Amino acid sequence: MKKVLTIGWAMLLALATISCGGDEKKTSIGKIESESAANKQEKVRVDTIRTEMIEREIERTSVLEGYETMNVSPSMTGIIEKIYKEVGDRVSTGELLVRMDQTQLKQAKLAFANLETEMKRMEALIAGGNTTQQQYDGVKFQYDQAKENLEFLQNNTFFKATFPGVVSAKNYEDGELFNGARAIVTVTKINVLKTLISIPEAYFPRVKQGMKLELISDIYPDKKFPAVIETIYPTIDAATHTFQCKVRIPNGTNLLRPGMYVHTTVPVGKSEALLVPYQAVLKLTGSNERFLFINEGGYAKRIAVTLGDRFDTKIEVIAEEDLKGKELVVQGQNRLVDGIGLEIISDVQNVNASTDTLTSETKQDTIVK
Repeated sequence: MKKVLTIGWAMLLALATISCGGDEKKTSIGKIESESAANKQEKVRVDTIRTEMIEREIERTSVLEGYETMNVSPSMTGIIEKIYKEVGDRVSTGELLVRMDQTQLKQAKLAFANLETEMKRMEALIAGGNTTQQQYDGVKFQYDQAKENLEFLQNNTFFKATFPGVVSAKNYEDGELFNGARAIVTVTKINVLKTLISIPEAYFPRVKQGMKLELISDIYPDKKFPAVIETIYPTIDAATHTFQCKVRIPNGTNLLRPGMYVHTTVPVGKSEALLVPYQAVLKLTGSNERFLFINEGGYAKRIAVTLGDRFDTKIEVIAEEDLKGKELVVQGQNRLVDGIGLEIISDVQNVNASTDTLTSETKQDTIVK
């Protein structure tokens, strides 16, 4: 019995020894691989990361509108006697646009003229004490009513342009019955336009009334149109966390038209930012993670970054670690892994010559925002 137990303990001891030996072998292999990566050197070119003062801007797309719109819509139904303008016609301030049937207006003028004569007679009588106050008040009431009716009919018989513009719509013809469903004609002011833009609430303190802007239209990609923020709405939309601004756009050339889409660039102040060449920022294929490599003591260190604004060939990066003054790998970064040794050279051709096709395990793409 003792002999069997002794053999069993010997076998367990042997197995334990073999197992420990295997772990030691694995640890040694991992250590060798790590040391191999650290000892290997990749040729790269570096540049110092610096902060730059940038003018921050946001771009908004919106639709142009006429600065003013006049809809000719009488307050009562009636026959349209004459429409003086067609769609596309330009009009001046005070120019007659529409004349409605004048039958009621003529009757109102006659009634008012008669009451005006009677009113003058009653004023003379009351001054001489030859009529009662009650009789005077009765005529005065009729006179006031006739005057108010005449003014109403005058305002709803002849319609004149209140500003210079262009006829943008015509919905009736001469002799038709106006039923109130649509305006007879619409006049739009187009020598000055407006648009409403929504801006994130974070920029509310930075956006000022009178701020000058520039607009670009896809129809005229090579032209920039000056504009100005005319009104800043005082409330924030709780759903979108944005506020609105009304932008005024001079349009003396008449190139722009209501309904066009425009892109508005809004400056929101200057601030310091870390700008790096956008080719230096990488991402793993199939991943949204952005990162770059810096030189830390002769070895590559991978730094995760968040992208900010793009400025020509540079892009803003934001990282948890302070990168100001660090050496950024700007060439040869596609071959790097975290911890690999670096050979810093200045010859661009040598860097490019050392960059071979990457394997699927280490493939990285240069990020272009």
